[in-house]
Amino acid sequence: MAAYIIRRVFGAVLLLLIVSAVTFAIFFLVPRLAGQTMDSLAAQYVGKDANKESIAAVKENLGFNHPLYVQYWHFVKQIFVGADYKFGPDASHCSVPCFGYSFKSHVEVWPAISSRIPVTFSLAIGAAVIWLVSGVATGVLSALRKGSLLDRLFMGVALAGVSLPIFFTGMLALGVFTVQWPIWESIQYVPFADNPGEWAWNLLIPWCSLAFLYSALYARLTRAGMLETMGEDYIRTARAKGLRESKVIAKHGLRAALTPIVTIFGMDFGLLIGGAVITETVFSFPGLGQYAIQGVQQNDLPIVMGVTLIAAFFIVICNLLVDLVYAAIDPRVRYS
Repeated sequence: MAAYIIRRVFGAVLLLLIVSAVTFAIFFLVPRLAGQTMDSLAAQYVGKDANKESIAAVKENLGFNHPLYVQYWHFVKQIFVGADYKFGPDASHCSVPCFGYSFKSHVEVWPAISSRIPVTFSLAIGAAVIWLVSGVATGVLSALRKGSLLDRLFMGVALAGVSLPIFFTGMLALGVFTVQWPIWESIQYVPFADNPGEWAWNLLIPWCSLAFLYSALYARLTRAGMLETMGEDYIRTARAKGLRESKVIAKHGLRAALTPIVTIFGMDFGLLIGGAVITETVFSFPGLGQYAIQGVQQNDLPIVMGVTLIAAFFIVICNLLVDLVYAAIDPRVRYS
């Protein structure tokens, strides 16, 4: 098991390096192939009053006049050791981890990202708990009552959840619970440290709106997995040995059916931590997703790259954790 963990950690680090190289190439190499020059990139830092002298100074200070492989090395290096930037007569130090400075505001990207991570974490964790519990429970009940009215009802709701996009359900929930029935006067993010009750109350509608989409998918997957698992020979053997039906379902049936659920949960949760773009935009939450949208709209390259790398980091870490818990969930899994 220890050797497997070392291999997976090494693979995760290697994958992050590959993702950083691909991300860097997308934003720096591909535009060059399309005809963009480093002068036009440096002009983003100068602003409206760009001239040849100021553009040349920015190119020199930011290393845009170096070959791409040197620029990539500096990009990776500054994440771990920081970097010094010079905009005009004054020099600024970019602290570790350094993802550069915003084109528009000339402020560090990482402090802005770190201040938004709690918002995205709050949204992702609460929604994940709701959709995992409700989705798995609904799927198990539907599988055990296959063909019944309850099964048809649950799968009908699941079909609606899979079909309806989050921007529709989110806006519908806002219209119903803040306008039609004003249970919430307004929905805005409140930090957990300021008021835990207000934090949970304001996140309840976003949690449910986001969880509705995912729980429907998890219900369908759990139902399919349970129907397949409950027909296996070892299930019949467990029943023949006199085990209680609840123990057969929970320990033998559900445990084996959860393996694909854990796989997709790791991916979904990692993506949400990287930024629930649509949900944060619908509810105007200042999270990573909204920050990435702002970067794209303003053509602010360091912001987009920083959020992309943070999202990739969370996805890789979540998938690494999923691989490590497989053995505890499914006894058929063995690592050498």
